[in-house]
Amino acid sequence: MDEILLPYVVARTLESVYRPDTSNCGTFEQRHHPLHQISSLSCFALLVGGVAVSIPAGARRRDPQELPHPSGWALAGQRLGPGATALLLGSTIYTAYTVVAVPGLTYSTGGFGLYALTYTLLLAPAAMVFLPRMRDLAAQHGLVTAADCARERHGSHALALAVALTGLLAAMPYMALQVVGLEAALTAMDISPNSMVGLLGIVAVCAVFTAVLLPRGLRACAELARYKALLLCGTLIVAFALVMHNTAGPQQVFTAAERHLTAKNFTLVMPHGSHLAYITLALGSVLAQLMYPQVLTVALATRSSNTMRRAILTLPLWTFSLGLFAYLGLAALALGVRTPAGHTELAVPEILARLGPPWLSGLLLGALAIAALLPAAVMAIGMATLVARNIYSEYFNPTATPKHEVRVARFAAVVITTGGLVFALALNPQDAINLHLLGGVWIIQTVPAVGLAPFTCWFHPRALLAGWAAGMVAGTAMIVRQGFSSVVDVGVGGLHLPVYVGIAALGLNLLLSIGLTPVLNRAGVPRGFDAKTTGTHLPRRGSRFAARVH
Repeated sequence: MDEILLPYVVARTLESVYRPDTSNCGTFEQRHHPLHQISSLSCFALLVGGVAVSIPAGARRRDPQELPHPSGWALAGQRLGPGATALLLGSTIYTAYTVVAVPGLTYSTGGFGLYALTYTLLLAPAAMVFLPRMRDLAAQHGLVTAADCARERHGSHALALAVALTGLLAAMPYMALQVVGLEAALTAMDISPNSMVGLLGIVAVCAVFTAVLLPRGLRACAELARYKALLLCGTLIVAFALVMHNTAGPQQVFTAAERHLTAKNFTLVMPHGSHLAYITLALGSVLAQLMYPQVLTVALATRSSNTMRRAILTLPLWTFSLGLFAYLGLAALALGVRTPAGHTELAVPEILARLGPPWLSGLLLGALAIAALLPAAVMAIGMATLVARNIYSEYFNPTATPKHEVRVARFAAVVITTGGLVFALALNPQDAINLHLLGGVWIIQTVPAVGLAPFTCWFHPRALLAGWAAGMVAGTAMIVRQGFSSVVDVGVGGLHLPVYVGIAALGLNLLLSIGLTPVLNRAGVPRGFDAKTTGTHLPRRGSRFAARVH
């Protein structure tokens, strides 16, 4: 990587000076000298490269000799213990974009950005109710994906396909946002992601980790999760030490941040009149997060439901670390950090790049890059398994062996990763964020078909399909009409209530699913059988395009 970046560094002939407005707070000043940039980039490359080299050895030690099977590649043989599950689950949910976007929200909006802490605190009890039950259901019937669950529980090929396609559509922008997190790390080192050097750097980092992680599947991701947790912990400790060294302490940070926010008509507390929007946004984020392919992939990979419960108990520790990152967003305000318009996610990377020596900045920003790559890899594995099991094997090759499914999934994971990278580089960061907002609205529409499946099969599959379609269309229309705002005014009588779009669309989804089920039952419309109660499995559908390839 140094060979790629060196021409760019040498070509710089002028120093740029960073001089923020730091009245009444700690001051700092960092001059960008070519030698500083060489040192920072070298340490960045050494850390990222060192972690990439060490992963295969650790994964190989834990890789048992077994025949290739989707549950082995995508679910690590369903043998993850509580420690590995806790690290992998937290590392997957708390992505690199999360740890730069949340402080970016507190940096730009103050207290409203803290909704992420409310959402992640609610996530643990919701996960405790849902994920162990989902894991037991999957283990009992050999399920690997959420679409498998919809097919076996509701006996519907169409519903399973709808769940699979929704997972793919929703997770792709989420994966693209991890590249935005990587771009933020490079931008803080004065490498423009739109430059040739920036593009080559991003592609090189993603290619290396694709080659390292995807062939071995989730086992390699579990190995990387150890590094991510350690590196993020070290990053927080060092960042707080740097902030404390450059300020007079938390009281001064909160005072200065309040002054800056007041000038922009924001406060450190939740804005008046936004309580309902705040609550529904947090609740919707919880429901959406539990439906994403990457979270379900980790949940189904655990050794037992008790293992899953023990791992969930560690999620508040990750929330605590997220709260510390949110504080760093306020510290960026107090330190007078200035970010380009629409790029508040650069607040924390700028602190890491400006407050420490160049070599330390390179290591800290390298930790953020590694934090971006793990969730992206788990997302790719989850989406690739949907493609292999619920689209390819279901419709194009019903006689595919497990070994062939693994080959297809590995190929699909590489294609998906490449597509996600192109998707991220071709779009502006704001466009990726807008599509991620849409993705959250879409994935939450699978709650009736998947989220309730471990508890009941009362719903008629065609009612679930109608509710899903209505929720998808209504949610998309509302969020586009609102200019990609996540909150919509819902009229109830004479009241206009601000509600998260995903919750409003899910309400319509559930209303149709509940209302149509008795109607379809009375009309005698046939419904699929439930594998949990009948003990029989719905055969793969196949189609006239089906091949017989092994």
